[in-house]
Amino acid sequence: MRRVDAIIVVAVCLVLWRVSLGEASERVVDIPTRPGVTQRFLYLAAEHPKAAVILFAGGHGGLEISPEGGMGWGKGNFLVRTRQQFVEQGLSVALVDAPSDRQRKAFTGGFRQRPEHVADIKAVIAWLKQQNNVPVWLIGTSRGTQSAAFIATQLSVVEGCPDGLVLTSTILSDTKERSVPEMPLEKISIPVLVVHHERDGCENCSYRDISFLMKKLNGAPRKELITVTGGASQGDPCEASAYHGFNGREKEVVGKIAEWILFK
Repeated sequence: MRRVDAIIVVAVCLVLWRVSLGEASERVVDIPTRPGVTQRFLYLAAEHPKAAVILFAGGHGGLEISPEGGMGWGKGNFLVRTRQQFVEQGLSVALVDAPSDRQRKAFTGGFRQRPEHVADIKAVIAWLKQQNNVPVWLIGTSRGTQSAAFIATQLSVVEGCPDGLVLTSTILSDTKERSVPEMPLEKISIPVLVVHHERDGCENCSYRDISFLMKKLNGAPRKELITVTGGASQGDPCEASAYHGFNGREKEVVGKIAEWILFK
C-alpha cells in the first residue's frame, strides 16, 4: 500500500472510531465580525441540539486554533477539555479563540471588556442561532468569566443577545482588570448560573467572595449557585488541574450545567 493511501485509511479509521465513541466531529469556522477582522472557533454540532453554548477559556484566551483544528495553547483548560461532554448533553458548542486582530502574545488580555469583543461574540451568537435555531448561552471559566459576564451586561436587552449565562470559577477580585462583581451586573436580565469549587485556591477566585457576586445578579429572572466539592488539586491553584478547574469533577459539573440550561 502506498504511503498516501495508508494515511487516508488511518484518517478514515480515526473518524469512524470517534463516531463509534459518540464524539461529535469538530470543524474550524471563521466568520467576519468587524471590518477586516474574523472570529475563529471550533464548532461541534450536537445531533439533535436542545441549546448551543459559546465557551470562553481562561488565561489569555489565545487558543491559537489552526485551520486543521489543532490548538497551540489551552488543551487542558476546563471548558476546552470538556467540550465533547457538553455535546453529549445535547448542546452544540462553539469554542472561541482570540479574534484575528488579537493573535499575538497578549491575546485577549485587556480585550475581554471591550466593545470589539462584544461585536465579535454577537456575530457568533447570530451564526449559532442560524445554524441551530435554539437558545444560545455563554459559558466562561476563570478569566473567561470576564468575557462572558461583560458581554451579557452589554447584550442582555438587545436583539441578538444570549439566552443565558454560566460563570464557572469566576474572577471575584482582580488588580489587573475589572473583576466580575465590579461590572454592572444589574443590567443582566437573562438566567445566570454560577458554579464554584468551595476550595478554589486561586487568589482571584476565593469562595468567600461569592456572596457579593450573587447579590449583584438581582436583575436575573433565575439565578443559582452550585457549590462543587471534592475532586483533586494538583500544581498551581489557578490552573486547570487544581480545584479551580474542577479536576476529577468534570462530568458532574458539565451534567449540572447542562441540566440547568435545559430546565423547563
